[in-house]
Amino acid sequence: MNKQLKLVKRPAGMPDADTWNLESNPIPELKEGEVLIKNHYISLDPAMRGWMRDVKSYLPPVGLGEVMRAGSIGEVVKVNNHPTYKVGDVLTGWGGVQQYNVTDGTGYYAVDTSLAPMPMYIGTLGMPGMTAYFGILEVGKIKEGDVVLVSGAAGAVGSVVGQIAKIKGCRVIGIAGGPEKCKYVVDELGFDGAIDYKNESVSAGIKEHCPKGIDVYFDNVGGEILDAALARIRMHARIVICGAISQYNNTTAIKGPSNYLSLLVNRGTMQGMVVMDYAPKYKEAAMNMGMWMAQGKLKSKEDIYNGIENFHSTFERLFTGDKKGKLVLKVLEETPVA
Repeated sequence: MNKQLKLVKRPAGMPDADTWNLESNPIPELKEGEVLIKNHYISLDPAMRGWMRDVKSYLPPVGLGEVMRAGSIGEVVKVNNHPTYKVGDVLTGWGGVQQYNVTDGTGYYAVDTSLAPMPMYIGTLGMPGMTAYFGILEVGKIKEGDVVLVSGAAGAVGSVVGQIAKIKGCRVIGIAGGPEKCKYVVDELGFDGAIDYKNESVSAGIKEHCPKGIDVYFDNVGGEILDAALARIRMHARIVICGAISQYNNTTAIKGPSNYLSLLVNRGTMQGMVVMDYAPKYKEAAMNMGMWMAQGKLKSKEDIYNGIENFHSTFERLFTGDKKGKLVLKVLEETPVA
């Protein structure tokens, strides 16, 4: 049987456990040209909250009664005349929150688990890492000597953004929640400084760490922190809008930044980015990041939890901040599934 987590209602505010229903359903038979993947791990990402909303976005919303969308990685266990993939191949794609999925291979690609473990391919070498890579290099357009500020600095995307900026010769300041995370981004990831938004004024912290202002701000959280960064940008600054996790569970309208005129005065730019736009260049990014990892310049951290039945409690960690690095859920059951 195949355990599947299906969306059954559209939440207002923070989703509760009743937002989804865990079902056990038969594994479908393969059609010609299809493969059956046994999922080992699924990726938990803040974007999931947006996918539950019935609004126009860069992807259609998850339909009620459908398996919850998620990035996944797993092993091909059955094939029906597929032209490319064979039993034993490890594939990553949009498998959803379920233990098995059937696909014709569209949107999937094979990975080599002798080079990196499976969870890394849905983390630093997957969508979060690609988001960081293209966001900071192609949208942020960093150059040596830039002062780069990163919110969500201990998270899956922010941690990689900061490390890439350091590799490129920038001064990097991270914003994170709590002394432990701030210590992590400085001592382990090599950031030049950190601001603890839970225990100090972000505005004062930016002024202290970036006395001459900010050249690039990579925004993962939105809200008041975005506003504080806008107040300290330098001439021709670039602001990368990757996410706004502080706003995703709002039940009232999102308020716009009050310091946006700083963009006009400083001739700055603020640009949104969606990682799927860069899909043709993923291979190039993976090669570069793999090289940096081999050289010890880029560190990867996955925060792994067990059991598809624990999806909701693990999902909540995205918004409470009770995690460090990329949040991953292991859905594979070690005992054979009938």
